[in-house]
Amino acid sequence: MTSSFPEQPRTTWASAPPPQCPAHDRFGAADGLARLFGPEAAEDPMGLYERLRARHGSVAPVLLDGDLPAWLVLGYREILEVAGTPARFSRDSRNWRWFKEGRVPPDSPLLPMIAWQPVCLFLDGEERARLRLAVTESLERFNRRGIRRHITRFTHQLVDGFAGRGEADLAEEFCEHLPMLVLTQLLGMPDEYGPRLVAASRDMVAGTETSVASNAFIVETLTDLVRRKRGSRGHDITSWLIDHSSGLTDEEVWNHLRVILIAANETTVNLLKSTLRMVLTDPRCHASLAGGQMTLPDVVEQVLWSEPPLMTVPGRWAAVDTEVGGQKVEAGDMLLLCLAAGNYDPAVRPDPSVPLHGNRSHLAFSSGPQECPGQNIGRAIADTGIDALLSRLPDVRLSIPEEELRWTSGWMTRHLASLPVTFTASRTTDSAASAGPAAAPATAAASLTSATAGHPARGATGNGSGPAAGPRVPFPSVPFPSVPFPPVAPPPVPAHRRRTSWWRSFKAWLHG
Repeated sequence: MTSSFPEQPRTTWASAPPPQCPAHDRFGAADGLARLFGPEAAEDPMGLYERLRARHGSVAPVLLDGDLPAWLVLGYREILEVAGTPARFSRDSRNWRWFKEGRVPPDSPLLPMIAWQPVCLFLDGEERARLRLAVTESLERFNRRGIRRHITRFTHQLVDGFAGRGEADLAEEFCEHLPMLVLTQLLGMPDEYGPRLVAASRDMVAGTETSVASNAFIVETLTDLVRRKRGSRGHDITSWLIDHSSGLTDEEVWNHLRVILIAANETTVNLLKSTLRMVLTDPRCHASLAGGQMTLPDVVEQVLWSEPPLMTVPGRWAAVDTEVGGQKVEAGDMLLLCLAAGNYDPAVRPDPSVPLHGNRSHLAFSSGPQECPGQNIGRAIADTGIDALLSRLPDVRLSIPEEELRWTSGWMTRHLASLPVTFTASRTTDSAASAGPAAAPATAAASLTSATAGHPARGATGNGSGPAAGPRVPFPSVPFPSVPFPPVAPPPVPAHRRRTSWWRSFKAWLHG
C-alpha cells in the first residue's frame, strides 16, 4: 500500500542528556538524545523511529517532555518480551525513578497518561487480575448486534448532517465523533455528552499544556456518572462494573471507565481515518474490494499493521536491573513500547508492501497479558461505520490529491488532520427524529461546535510541542441531567435513492 509517512529532514538531537540519564555513560553528552516531544517528531515520527533503529538497534534512548529520559522499544520481539515479563518490567509507574526523585512537574503533559491510578494498567499480580477480569467480562456482555445497532444509528445521524451538501470533511464531521457517540451509549451516558468528551479526550492524549485540565473534566464527568448509576442501574458497562463480583470501589470504577473511554475513542478515531484514507486512495484496496478478494474487515487489519492507532504506548518500568535488545536497563527506568515501529520491524516484516490478509499478529492492540480487551468494539465501529457510510455515499471520492493530506501528531498518536471528500448530494432523512427523543441532536458534529466553544485546546498545534492558543482555563462542570434517560430504540433504516457503485456491486456479489 502507499505509505503515509513521507520522508523528512535528518533528526535533531538534544545537546546533552540530563544528569543521571540511564544512557548517559553509554552514549555521552556529545551525541545527545532524540526528543519524542517536538516539531520534528510530530512531522515524521516513523522516520524518527527508523533512524533510531539504525543508530541504536531494537531499543533506543530518548527524551520525553522536560528532557526526562526513557527507553523506546522498537523491535517486535523486544516489545513482546517487555510486555510479557512483568517480573522484570512492572506496570506500576510509581517505580519510575523520576517520580521518586520529584523531577516530574505537577503540570507535566505526561501525567494524564502515566501517573499511577488504581486500574489494571498500572498494577501487577492478583490485584491486576481482579480488576482486568471485571473490565473484560463487562465489555464481553455486549453482543455484536447490539453494538452495531448503535454504530449504524449514529452513522446515519452524522451523514444526515452533510449528505445534502455534496462535500464534507470526513475526519472532522464523521471520524472524530462516531466512536465517542457509540461509547457514551455503552457507558450509559446521554447522547449529548459525546461531543463534549471528544475534544477533551483528544487534547489529553495529544499532551498539550491543557491536557491536565482536560483530564480533570473527564474525571469529573465520570465520577458523576458512577454516582448516578449507584442509584439507578442500566444495561451498560458502568452498571456492570459496579455490580461485578470483583467488588470495585467507586474510584476503581470511574478510573476504568476513563481508561475505556480514552483508549477506545482515540484508537478508533485514528483507525476510522486511516481505513477511510486507504479505501479512498489505495488502488489495490479499491480493486480488491470491488473484485471480492478483500473484505472491509481485511482492510481494517491491513491498516492495523501499517498505521496502528497508537504509535507508542507508555507503561513499563524496570523492576530490576536487566537487559533488553542489547541495552542495559536499570531498575526504575521507563520503557515505551513503540507499536508502530514494531509492526515495521524488518525481522518480522521484511517487505512492508506485501499485503497481510487475515494476519492478526500485529501489535496495534499491544500484546500478551495487556492486550486490549475492547479491541473488537473498535473493529466493529470501523467496519460497520464505514460500511454504512459507503452505502449512503457510494460515489464518495477524495477532493484533493492524496499528497496534500496532512497529519497531526502527539507523542503517542498520529492521525489525519482532515479528509475532504465530494459525492453526489442526496436528500437526507431525519434519522434522529425517527429514533425517538433520546437521539435528539440530529447531527452530532453540529453539537460539537457549541459544546466546545471556548475550549482551551481549540487552536492548539496538537503535536504536544508547544502551548495551545488561548488562555488556560479549567473545563466547566457538566452535571448530568436530573431526569433519567430512557433506552434508545434503533431507528428504521432510511430508504435512500440507489446508485450503481463498486461498493454496492461488491456487496451484492458477496451476499450472492
